[in-house]
Formats: sequence, structure tokens, C-alpha cells
Amino acid sequence: MDEQTKTILTYEEQTRITRAIIKAAVLMLEFGAESTLIETTAQRLGKALGIDSVEVSLIPSAIVLSTLSKKQTQSVTTTRRAHHKPINMSIVCNVQKMCYDVEKYKYDVDFVFKTMKEIQPDYYNRWLVVFMVGLSCASFAYLYGADWQAFLTTFVASSVAMFTRQELAKRKFVMIITFGITAFVATIIAGLSQIYHFSSTPNIALSASVILLAPGFPFVNSVLDAVKGYLAMGWGRWMQAVLLTVATSIGMILAFTVLNLKGW
Repeated sequence: MDEQTKTILTYEEQTRITRAIIKAAVLMLEFGAESTLIETTAQRLGKALGIDSVEVSLIPSAIVLSTLSKKQTQSVTTTRRAHHKPINMSIVCNVQKMCYDVEKYKYDVDFVFKTMKEIQPDYYNRWLVVFMVGLSCASFAYLYGADWQAFLTTFVASSVAMFTRQELAKRKFVMIITFGITAFVATIIAGLSQIYHFSSTPNIALSASVILLAPGFPFVNSVLDAVKGYLAMGWGRWMQAVLLTVATSIGMILAFTVLNLKGW
């Protein structure tokens, strides 16, 4: 892209660049990027593509983005809805890398569309994830003082729960329902150790088996967004984390009711 193209844009060219920028911003929002990072990346990408100013308004479910070309005294505003997806930092990193490449090598908007079309989530082997999640929850139980029977119970319960979560996500269940069902499955399996006196520390197995459902990332992002001035985003992400926590609690309560357990 030569200097003249960067400084003089037709309305159609600016509209196309605006579409490219907001598509990148939506990708980052959907996969869990912090609000400051989304806005900064959008502004950098716009500047690299010849836009004088990029203004971004973020809410948890949508992005409103405006681009301004001062030489042409024209602006373009567009809105895109963002659908909640599982957190995946590989997508965020790939979008940032694409932005860096546009800045460094002076690529045009066609490169942006082509690159974003090729960006796909990088997933670990699902069975490796199941094993490692089970091991991490079991390790937490052991550090908390569980005996080896509770360690084994936690490993089995959290592994099966993670498999359940993967299957529900694969079938595109709503996240709140996914968390509730997963918590129910984990608590049912862990609760059997208390019913059949398999372990002397069944309470630890019950609590540790649902650690995989702790919504740490949304809570952290909500605090960061609120501190940095993105109050709507912070509130929205905090509410999302609270709802996921409530769904987990409901799943556990239902499991306690089914097993007729009176408490921890």
C-alpha cells in the first residue's frame, strides 16, 4: 500500500477497512481478550491501514466501531454482535500477530481478511485435557489433605466431568447449562465415596472435583476492565462469572438432593 493510498481513501475503501477492523475486534472479544487490548489492537490496525482515527465502544455482546478519515472528512460506523465462545488465547495471539505483520510489512486490507479467514482455534488433544484436568483437581485435593482414596475419586470425578463438559460444548449447549450439568456429574461421582465410605476425606473430594468449573478468567477480566474504565464490560463479565458460579452451585445442590447427602 503506497503513501497516497494510505492518505486518500474512498468511502468504499474506508468501509471495507472498517469491516476488517471490527471483524478482528469481534474475534478478540469472543475469545476472551481484555477490553484495553481489543481497543488498542483496533486502533493500531486502523492506523496501519490508513485510517486517521478509530473509536471503539464495547459491551459484552457487541462492538460499535467508527473510523474517521480527516482528509476526506468522512466517517464510517458499524456494529457487530459478539457471540460468547470458550476462552482461547491462541485466537487473540493470532489476531495480534496479524496486526503486527500489517504494521511491519505494510500489508493491505485483503491480507487482513485472508488471514482472519485462516485463523482457527488451536486445541489440545481432548484426552490429554481430560487427563490433565483430572490430575490437577486431584493434586489440589491432595494438597488440601485428601487421602489417596479421595485423590483417586477426585481424579475420576473431575475427568468424567471434563469429558461431559467437552461433549456439551461440542453440541453447543448454553454455557450456564453446561456448567450446571458438569457440576452435577462431578458431585454425583465424588458423592459416592461418601455414601460407600470409600475415603476418610470425602468432603475434600466433593469440593476439589468441581474446581475445573471455577470461572477465574471472567472474574479477572471483569476487575481489569472496571479498573481501566470499561465499566459496562467489567459489569457484564462479572455478571457472567457470577451466573456460571450459580449454575455450578445449582448442579451440586441437585446432586446432593439425588444422593440424599445432608452436607459436606
